[in-house]
Amino acid sequence: MSKHERRVAIVTGAAQGIGAAIARRIAKNDVTVVIADVNAEKGEAVAAELSGHFHRTDVSDAAAVQGLVDDVMATYGRIDILVNDAAIVPFVAWEDLTFEEWRRVMAVNVDGLFLVTKAVSRHMADAGYGRIVNISSNTFVAGTPNANHYVSGKGASIGFTRSLASELGKDGITVNSVAPGLTESEGVKAGPHNEGFAYVVPMQAFNRKGQPEDIAPAVAFLTTEEAGWVTGQLLVVDGGHTRN
Repeated sequence: MSKHERRVAIVTGAAQGIGAAIARRIAKNDVTVVIADVNAEKGEAVAAELSGHFHRTDVSDAAAVQGLVDDVMATYGRIDILVNDAAIVPFVAWEDLTFEEWRRVMAVNVDGLFLVTKAVSRHMADAGYGRIVNISSNTFVAGTPNANHYVSGKGASIGFTRSLASELGKDGITVNSVAPGLTESEGVKAGPHNEGFAYVVPMQAFNRKGQPEDIAPAVAFLTTEEAGWVTGQLLVVDGGHTRN
């Protein structure tokens, strides 16, 4: 018998923005949510709000990731859902992009994706059940400039999703990607990306700025039992900015 009868989800990068909105929406499905983030102050606040659990985690650090998974298994005895949202969102023109900056972003956005999924998936496989959702970006579809390392990493996440879905289906695990468009999160409002709304909003089907709460329901659906026949897919959630 499991120590914990409710489903348990890990959401990385959930201290604020889209990650926090996802955590809040998943919690409404009677799921215990573990917030994994480097921002302890905000992460602990979201976890407390949801009666969940916080674990400070740098997803690019293999030991830190293993510590997260060990903590969740010791506390709850199960991991049913993983949402990989943690990411760095830079704004760097190609001529200014250095290898050091490339590696900094890839370490979180791609290596972190691998490390957390690798550590979690074996427990899902043992249980014969799992839902993995990787947060990509519509920048991969749009070919957005001034963020080549970010766009490349989000493209990698889509390939990662499709290949892993083929391998983990035998274990009862689904793997999908959700690609948000430009979203008015705390991080976007505080940086140069905020200026992009003037360009993006007129291209959307809806004449307003996307909000974190616009992204969360699509992610939450893919974490449910009802989404058990959906895997290896990319769902773009961007108000019609891109049309596939």
